[in-house]
Formats: sequence, structure tokens, C-alpha cells
Amino acid sequence: MQFPSPFHSRRKSIPVKVGNVVVGGEAPVVVQSMTNTDTADEIATAVQIAELAAAGSEMVRITVNTAEAAACVAGIKARLKHMGIDVPLVGDFHFNGHKLLSQYPECAQALDKYRINPGNVGRGKKRDEQFATMIEFAIKYDKPVRIGVNWGSMDQELLAHLMDANAQQAEPDEPKDVMFETVIRSALDSAKQAEELGLGKDKIILSCKMSDVQDLVTVYRAMAERCDYALHLGLTEAGMGSKGIVASTAALAILLHEGIGDTIRISLTPEPGAARTKEVIVAQEILQTMGLRAFVPLVTACPGCGRTSSSYFQELAERIQHYLREQMPIWAQKYQGVENMSVAVMGCVVNGPGESKHANIGISLPGNGEKPVAPVYEDGEKTVTLKGDHIAEEFQQLLDQYIERTYKQH
Repeated sequence: MQFPSPFHSRRKSIPVKVGNVVVGGEAPVVVQSMTNTDTADEIATAVQIAELAAAGSEMVRITVNTAEAAACVAGIKARLKHMGIDVPLVGDFHFNGHKLLSQYPECAQALDKYRINPGNVGRGKKRDEQFATMIEFAIKYDKPVRIGVNWGSMDQELLAHLMDANAQQAEPDEPKDVMFETVIRSALDSAKQAEELGLGKDKIILSCKMSDVQDLVTVYRAMAERCDYALHLGLTEAGMGSKGIVASTAALAILLHEGIGDTIRISLTPEPGAARTKEVIVAQEILQTMGLRAFVPLVTACPGCGRTSSSYFQELAERIQHYLREQMPIWAQKYQGVENMSVAVMGCVVNGPGESKHANIGISLPGNGEKPVAPVYEDGEKTVTLKGDHIAEEFQQLLDQYIERTYKQH
């Protein structure tokens, strides 16, 4: 019996080159993130960009909101180059972007992409003039642009116009539907205006961010039908901790499953003292668990039950998962395909041997009342049984040996 692919065919979008990264077309979905440092603090911003890039962010957006911030962009780029980091930098502009690009040409040149919010570039005639100025700089320096609409900062004039027009209809649409249309029209009309000014379609990425899961899905489905621009996905103001992760995953998984989306960002509120890199890891795990990309070997581990009162298997699973992510930058340079490897750390005899056999390498730890031994399986075959006080260290050694033996070196 044949079963259909779980995925819809990938939406065809126009590819956009952003620095050394391609967004859209047949390129893999790109992971990006954003700093939360003061961009005027050149060292702190460069350090955080380096951390995000090391975690796997393939583009990093930075706030460019003041003269001091704009003056530091070229220096940040130079510091990154000195560290051997070539991650594309995206300048996030609101309100005064036209002035900053005009006054700081070295900033305009150093950035790899500009992000423009149509709702925050001015009002009336000024809006068109200021938007045009930013597009003209993008053309002058051959930079792509993300026209990023956010429902929290919509073009109020367009919203009022569409609301008035809707009120004149014999059967008016729901106000929420008018809001959706405003967000979409703001993006599409701005893109059309950019093209009329001379910016190529292969220099334009669009986004229409919402903070409600169903709203985001509705808007992006409509966007995907009405244009062939590359699309950036993200649930704006997703929130903190598990709420932010669950909400972002729920929204983006639906759209990615339907073949919609060329680049993603997870907008998590960092917990106090937590690393900014969490949003990068979540983005990678969404893509990897959906089978769209592979970044680091994934660990399969059981949740535990009454058979596994010991926390040993939990500690081992955490240790192995941390070790895999820590080693991956080194392995990626050395071994081809190691990111596709699967590892199982199981807690008892019920599913332990079976899951371990399905993984490339797996260990089945003893549960309550079971023999104090831990069989290890490699590609479905039992290779060794570990016992004693050093099971974790020995399994880690077996993992290293398996990788060295199995994956071709670059």
C-alpha cells in the first residue's frame, strides 16, 4: 500500500539572495533571529550576533534606531569578519530609517538587507517620500528588502480607508476581515510601489506578522495565494517560555506543512538571564522534527513512568542531547550527514529495546526490578551491554566511535 506524502508541495516563490544566503525558490527554509542588545554597544552586539550564529542562526537582525546605532553597524560587521563570522545582517528600521540611511552610507553598505515596516515610515505624503528614499538606497547598494507588516503597527490610513469602503457595502465584511485585508494590502501595495521605483522582485521578501495563531495562518494562506514573493514567517510577540514555543510551533507548523514559508523567526521573550539563542534552537527543532531540515542529531527519550523511578535515564538523555549540540559545530566540519543521526536513550524494557533498534545508536537502561544492565544497539543490532557506574561515559565513547566509523569525513 502506498501513502501520500504528508507535505503539500512547496509554494513556488522568487528566490532572494541575502548576503551568502538564499531565501525562497528551492532553497531550504532559513532560520533567523534578532539581537536584543543596544546596537550602539558595538562589542556586546557583535558578541551576541556571534552567539546566535554559532547556535545556527543563518541571518541576524539588528535594531537600527538611532544615529549612534547606525554609526556602529559597519564596526559590528568588521568585528564579525575578524572573528571569521559571515552571517548576513539585517537592519531593522522604523520611523527614521530614511534619515539614517541617508546620513550613514557606511551603515547602508554594511547591512545585507533592510527591514521596512510600512506602518512606521510616516503618514500621507511623507510616507511615500520616506518609503521611496529607503527603497532608493536599497537599489543604490543592491540590497534586498523585507517589507514587514505587523498588525500592531498597521497603516492606519489604509485601515480607515478600507473600513469606510466596507461600511458602504450592502453586506459589510466582519471588521476582523477588514483588518486582515489591511495587513495584506499594506504588504502587497508597498511591494508594488517598491517595484515601480525600480527594486526587482528578486530583492523583495514579505511578512505579515500577527500575534494570534489562527489569524497568522489565515493571513499567510491568503498572502501565499496572492503573490509569489518570498515569505518570512513569525508569530509576533509570541510570549515567554512554553507558551511562546507552543504558540509559534502551532502556527508555523501548519503553514510549513502546507508548503508556505521561506524563512522563519521564533519571537520568544527571553526569561531573565536566559540565552537569546533559545529562539534559534526552537526554530531548528520545528524544522527538524517536521522533517524539513536537519541541524543536529536528535535524541529520542521516553517520558518516564512508574517503571522508571530512577532519574538516571533523564540525566543521561539530557547529557547526551547537550553533548550532541555542543559537538555539532565540530562534527559539521568533519563528518558528512551526521546531523541526520538518531539517538535513543530509553528508561526500561517496555519500549527501550525497540526504540533503540530503530535509532542509529541507542541505549536501553534498566527500569525498576530489571537486571542492572544496559544493552546498546547500533543500526538495529545489539553490540554491547553496559553495566556498572560509568555507563554514561562509556555510552558517550561508543557514540563518538559510531560517528567516526559511520560518517564520511569532508
